Amino acid sequence: MNQIKEKFPALLQLIRFDRPIGILLLLWPTLSALWIASGGFPRLDLLVIFTAGTAIMRSAGCCINDFADAKIDGHVLRTEQRPLATGALSKRDAITAFLVLSLIGFILVLFTNRATILLSFGAVAIAALYPFMKRITNLPQLVLGVAYSWGILMAFTAVREEIPASAYLLFIANALWTVAYDTQYAMVDREYDLKIGVKSTAILFGDTDKLMIAVLQSLVLLAWLLAGKQFDLGTSYFVGIAAAAALFFYHQYLIRDRLPEPCFKAFLHNNWVGLVMFIGVVFAF
Repeated sequence: MNQIKEKFPALLQLIRFDRPIGILLLLWPTLSALWIASGGFPRLDLLVIFTAGTAIMRSAGCCINDFADAKIDGHVLRTEQRPLATGALSKRDAITAFLVLSLIGFILVLFTNRATILLSFGAVAIAALYPFMKRITNLPQLVLGVAYSWGILMAFTAVREEIPASAYLLFIANALWTVAYDTQYAMVDREYDLKIGVKSTAILFGDTDKLMIAVLQSLVLLAWLLAGKQFDLGTSYFVGIAAAAALFFYHQYLIRDRLPEPCFKAFLHNNWVGLVMFIGVVFAF
């Protein structure tokens, strides 16, 4: 117990307790899907399960990510102070935290239904797989996109016990959006990633990075529009899309010179995209 108490500040750092952006980027689309699946305000128990589950599983993802990057983070300026890189925590601590958090997340899912429980195994598998993709493929962001969109499918099964075809438009939109904003994130570390051999879409896209992000953002908006028509959502939803489009234009302005700080700001600013879309969904019913 004393050992846990001593390591507690480092454990909070491990799960990015002071940096909730990852939780928010995962939460807004998941809650939006829950609202759409429910046709309005969802059941309170599902709202609690998906809100808590999102925070827990994102934290678990951070643990397995740092476990995978333990030998890399110390060579990157932005991550050199992470607890595994500094030695404040061991790889065993990280994997234990991942397993404990995943177990807690699974316990929450047990209060839903069979279809959602079965999907939850896929969520954990993809979350565990993603960090290692940076060594295998130049498209690790696509795997992250699937991981960050899995909650959308689970939201529909939790409410309807099935996934309607239209829900996949939301899934695709969110996966592409994730690739877009995580490419902005990868642009921050591109110089270091090239040196240490880590792969990313920022490296893959090269000089076409800004154009590819714009293409991805355009496809996201299109998928959201199609989903809105399929689910017959109200005017506020489409106002949310218009607001998201304006924010995407701002992100293009931020990344225009590919400077690390503005690129990171653009990444963080995607929280507002998720929020305006969520607000649009809430007021659509």
